Amino acid sequence: MPEPSVIPERGWHVGHYFYRFRRDLIDEPFSPTLQRQFQNALAPADADSPTADRIPERLASYWISGHEADFATVIMDPHPGKVEGIHQALLAPGIGRYLEATWSFISMSEVSEYVPSVDEYRQRLIKEGNSPDSPELAAKVNAYERRLPMMNRNRLQPEFPDWPSACFYPMNKSRIPGANWFTEPFSDRNQMMAEHAQSGIAFAGKVSQLISVGVGLDDWEWMVTLWGRNPEYLKEIVYKMRFDEASAKYGQFGPFYVGYRATPQEILKHCHLAM
Repeated sequence: MPEPSVIPERGWHVGHYFYRFRRDLIDEPFSPTLQRQFQNALAPADADSPTADRIPERLASYWISGHEADFATVIMDPHPGKVEGIHQALLAPGIGRYLEATWSFISMSEVSEYVPSVDEYRQRLIKEGNSPDSPELAAKVNAYERRLPMMNRNRLQPEFPDWPSACFYPMNKSRIPGANWFTEPFSDRNQMMAEHAQSGIAFAGKVSQLISVGVGLDDWEWMVTLWGRNPEYLKEIVYKMRFDEASAKYGQFGPFYVGYRATPQEILKHCHLAM
């Protein structure tokens, strides 16, 4: 039996946290002390006395458009305490009095069951019309075999791109009669997800994604994080993918949030809480 542990065997813990400033309690910009506490909580690596047990492997913050939240942070680490620790530091006495947590999503990174193995990729290419003995097929399969470990590592432990825009939304797969994803044969689900992935390939270099699983951890089954070189690309990819059968027939979507990458000080200035 495996040893009891809070560290996942493959993926990392992922936390999406959204906050609103309590403007009913705020009459003037934050004092230097409150600004410093906000900075240290949201960016512990830049704190005056950072400690390794507080700094997660991945951390990014964004100011959020719309009334639902003022800012958000996305955090990843093998240990859930480092993920949750950022949230608790923001709600600690002092700065925490002026913050309200409006929404969160807890999940884990994973390698989807629909990511084909090398042999499955080869069979897919043959099904698409490639000759089994052709040098072209062999070259494609060899290239995929070389890429696969890196692609899986990026699914489990992705670097957050330093791109200006991002959107976040949870999703489920439908269980309604006639469109129950979980009663469809794996081969059909696999084919639909391959179509879905093909739609995303058209946005390579424009959009990067993290799909983390919330099954057993939160109310929704998956969390989608999309980073864009431009917010227009986020609009385009979500619209294009809505026509894929996996989304059009089986997709159920929660609230959408759009944010723009910002440091803690930039968030305070954007929200008129720092001079």
